[in-house]
Amino acid sequence: MSAEKRSRVLRLEVPIESEEELAALEGALIAARAAELSQIRRRGDRLAFGYGSDSARETMIDEVDEAERRHAMLDRLLSALKAATSTQD
Repeated sequence: MSAEKRSRVLRLEVPIESEEELAALEGALIAARAAELSQIRRRGDRLAFGYGSDSARETMIDEVDEAERRHAMLDRLLSALKAATSTQD
């Protein structure tokens, strides 16, 4: 990633053939978000309890940061999905 941060909008078109598929997509995103939150908490606890060497803790900090980014992006994706489906009702 470049040092310069740029904001952008990503537009996706996902064919959804039924309400069941829409529910499955939302469920998959919720499950992925929960998995990321679990990773954040697990790594955070290990850091808080002082597990690992200094270099292992640095790696855990990086892993927590990355999991937090993924969690935030899944939150945004879920919000966009809900907004898109509420306007189609």
